[in-house]
Amino acid sequence: MQQPLPLDATGQAQSETPPKAPWRRKSGQWVYNPHSDKPFKLSRTQLENLQKCERCFYLNNRLGIGQPKGPPFTLNSAVDALLKKEFDIHRAAGTKHPLQERYGIDAVPFDHASINSWRENFVGVRYHHPATNLMLFGAVDDIWVNPAGELLVVDYKATSTQREISLDDPWRQQYKRQLEIYQWLLRKNGQIVSDTGYFVYCNGLTDREAFDGKLEFHVEVMPYKGSDTWIDETVERAATVLRLDAPPERSQRCEYCLYTEAVAGPE
Repeated sequence: MQQPLPLDATGQAQSETPPKAPWRRKSGQWVYNPHSDKPFKLSRTQLENLQKCERCFYLNNRLGIGQPKGPPFTLNSAVDALLKKEFDIHRAAGTKHPLQERYGIDAVPFDHASINSWRENFVGVRYHHPATNLMLFGAVDDIWVNPAGELLVVDYKATSTQREISLDDPWRQQYKRQLEIYQWLLRKNGQIVSDTGYFVYCNGLTDREAFDGKLEFHVEVMPYKGSDTWIDETVERAATVLRLDAPPERSQRCEYCLYTEAVAGPE
């Protein structure tokens, strides 16, 4: 007699087909081939992953074994989409956004033929690094321009905290590197880019009496002076790691490496 299928959390019968593993291997076209002459596309996120752990970076981009993925940040994406709509209104009109007025920023949203592709995920601003044959890319949230013609890179962030938001928090250093990579990519595309960029930080308020079907935010514009001097060396290091014949050693600073080491047990 066939046994009934186990029930899931909703009380529905589970399928006999197991779910796809979140670490399923990438297809060959997304895996680095050291013998190929074709440029290998490397995202801004992957360059950040290199900073965190060379082994995980290698496993992902050389062997196609990515880290398990968490759920998407859909509320953050909604905030991004609405901010872009707001700034696009002023981009078309050539006027300042009220946030730029409030914070005394002498700039307007940058109107450029490539702005939509520069903001599109998996397209973004691209640069072929000839020394490594890597195609670096990253999608910006927004770009402003000042009267001197300098571009100001802008990144939107959404959170909800009762603490004062500080760019000096250790885990926010990756946000600074993110903005610096965008500055570097735009400069490599021949653009004049200011060292100063901005974070538009939207902080969800929890002190309201009720939800009433809406979230309210305190929006703050935070300037940051970036430096992209570290990026060329990091791109070279990425290429060096990708060309290795075997994965680097586990990192004692990487939570994924520590987890897999604990699961494997003593050798």
